[in-house]
Amino acid sequence: MKVIVTDEVAGEGLALLKQDPRVELDVRLGLKKDELLKIIGDYEVIITRSGTTVDRDVLDAGRKLMMVARVGDGIDNVDVEYASSRGVIVVNAPFGNTNSAAEHTMALLLAACRNVTKANSSLKGGEWKRAPFTGYELKGRTAGVIGLGKVGGRVATRLKAFECEVLACDPYIAVKRAHDLGVKLVSHDEIYKNCDIITVHTPLTEETRDMIGERELGMMKDGVIVLNVARGGIYNEAALLNALNSGKIAVAGIDVYTKEPPDSDTLRQLITHERMVVTPHLGANTFEAQVNVAVDVSKEILNYLDEQPLENAVNIPRFDLALMDQMRPFLNLMSVMCDFGIQLVDSNPAKVSFGFAGNIAHYDCTPLAVCGIAALLNRRVEQDVNMVNASLIAEQMGITIEETKSTQTDAFSNLITLVIEGEGGKRRLVSGTLFEGAPRIVRLRDYNMDFTPEEHMLLLHYDDRPGMIGKIGTIMGQHDINIASMNLGRSEKRGEAMVILSLDTAVPPAVVDEIRKATEATFIRALHMPTAKCSRGCGCGI
Repeated sequence: MKVIVTDEVAGEGLALLKQDPRVELDVRLGLKKDELLKIIGDYEVIITRSGTTVDRDVLDAGRKLMMVARVGDGIDNVDVEYASSRGVIVVNAPFGNTNSAAEHTMALLLAACRNVTKANSSLKGGEWKRAPFTGYELKGRTAGVIGLGKVGGRVATRLKAFECEVLACDPYIAVKRAHDLGVKLVSHDEIYKNCDIITVHTPLTEETRDMIGERELGMMKDGVIVLNVARGGIYNEAALLNALNSGKIAVAGIDVYTKEPPDSDTLRQLITHERMVVTPHLGANTFEAQVNVAVDVSKEILNYLDEQPLENAVNIPRFDLALMDQMRPFLNLMSVMCDFGIQLVDSNPAKVSFGFAGNIAHYDCTPLAVCGIAALLNRRVEQDVNMVNASLIAEQMGITIEETKSTQTDAFSNLITLVIEGEGGKRRLVSGTLFEGAPRIVRLRDYNMDFTPEEHMLLLHYDDRPGMIGKIGTIMGQHDINIASMNLGRSEKRGEAMVILSLDTAVPPAVVDEIRKATEATFIRALHMPTAKCSRGCGCGI
């Protein structure tokens, strides 16, 4: 695998890749965009920081690209949506700089409250003044944390240690997490109205861009302290400048800006404002964090090579890491079931339904459904489909995807049901479960079955009458095709029968046609199931 590094990355992280003989590492720093476009087509992975923009042009030129590895948390410089449409995995390192960003938030807060920067300049200038630099204590103040994720949670913990009352706002966080941190979940407006200190720890998205503007600043207490060590653009910078000039904000601690390096008049006024404590995007700039994030993305590249689950892929739906070992067999089951089911359908699916019943329904099953979509579409489209682009391709093809869940199931502790609907209302149903961790198919259409999927299989329907099994066995024997196992289902005596055969070798089309004629089969299909012997064991399609 050829890997190009386009920004400064800690050597300790790259060392993991350099010592792996499968990786050819090429460090090319300071490339201009046209230079990158000329060479990116030779590489499978690009490792970047914030200095390289991985946009449509780069992704289109990167014909072999399989992964964009962003060293750090933010992915503002990567067109994730377009990467997903091309099946390119985007990974980042969201945890390596968590502690660094949290500590920097507290450093700015303490520097702001105790006038550290002003007092430092005064003393170094030969003055001995104390009264102008009288500060504020944190104890007893109400602090508001917007975004209670990995960094925000650590900031909340540190604020509690300084004996602050902490309010938090995060629509994506469970009440239990807030309770565990000892903070109270409230609305955005309650944060703005009631807090003496407000700090933001959210990603920059369309939802959070200019999230705090004139309206929100106007709701804040006079003399509020505001902090931003997350992303430039969460505060509207013009509104922030107005609030500083009016005295609404006592002091602001800002580490990030909409344009870096700052080049606008508004930013220059902000940075030079006497009530601003500023740093040049240093939130993740500790020696420890630089090593941590480099090691994290390198491990992800090696995980990909080793066909292991990726922990920090931003465009792949995934289980909580604590559940991965438990859920991996279900990924394999889903892949096998979908590989089986799609071969029974002649046209492209119009609708695909995934049903999850039993204990598994207590969990987020989206990764299982996406895994299933990937397995289905890989049989239908020319481009490679994986868990990155499966949902996008299904949408483009006009396929309706449904997911249902029920914690109740009659015969099995867990049951997954796949229903594929094609043109003209044709419908195929496959249900499966796990026996001792291995996939088993237990229902086809309205027949109760019980078989382990194998690489080579033959499925047929015919009118049940004496001698049919013998005819099938005789034809198979004449062509030296060994039957490993057989499973029979029927609706009633001498009614329609369904037979599924597991075979040691593939059945040639001529033999399939011979069996069809001999049995007068109403449906017959030879199945090839490479997923049944998948060495990866997860069916993830990546």
